[in-house]
Amino acid sequence: MRTFHRRVLALALVPVLALSVAGCAKRGAKSDLPYVARDVGTLYSAGKDKLDAHQYKLAAALFDEVERQHPYSVWARRAQLMGAFSYYLEQDYTQAIASAQRFLAVHPGNRDAPYAYYLVALSYYEQISDVTRDQKITQQALDSLGELTRRYPNSKYASDARLKIDLVRDHLAGKEMEIGRFYQSRGQWLSASLRFRAVVDQYQTTTHVPEALLRLTETYLALGVPAEAQKSAAVLGANYPGTDWYERAYKVMQSNQDKLAKATAPAS
Repeated sequence: MRTFHRRVLALALVPVLALSVAGCAKRGAKSDLPYVARDVGTLYSAGKDKLDAHQYKLAAALFDEVERQHPYSVWARRAQLMGAFSYYLEQDYTQAIASAQRFLAVHPGNRDAPYAYYLVALSYYEQISDVTRDQKITQQALDSLGELTRRYPNSKYASDARLKIDLVRDHLAGKEMEIGRFYQSRGQWLSASLRFRAVVDQYQTTTHVPEALLRLTETYLALGVPAEAQKSAAVLGANYPGTDWYERAYKVMQSNQDKLAKATAPAS
């Protein structure tokens, strides 16, 4: 996954290497390098050499020096993105995000802005943790990917962003399922049903919906609302008829026929 991203990002930086007019760039972080005055070409070339040698931390520091020593140079803008890219490859995602966002703050309408948004989104995406952990970063990844597709729907990064949005949404749905199963295992049926309902309502295109419908069937029966359980099982059967989840829901409903008969019987 990271190899693919590196290739995409490296190719995306090709147009950044072309000469262009730079605006005023501000330094947002101090460099680890001691200040030694050098001409802009020497600094930039040194940074590129370190990047090619996979010395990403040093490359980022050298690109930062381009900004610090030559903020009005035609190289400053390119150095911002190259520095952000170097931080990304170093897996210093906090700095990669900060550098890319600084570029966007100074050059919001620049032709390379879609790339900067993409780099921010990927830096969040790479930090997504498993569903047992807090999902704040996952939501930030989703928000960043969404912002890229809204602002630049026809950019060359948008299709990959849309694919990742689907993956992130599936991950968030998985977190809801993990919490729902936790509540269900402890007999907290209402809390569990709310989580499973959220998956069905908010993450309809994810892979977790069939299980969520089964779990709703189970929790509704436990809550004493068999009519709602029957509805969930019916939706599951209509949309996922050949799955193990439907077979389980069918067996659950069959074993609760008495409850269903009472729920559907006409009032005397």
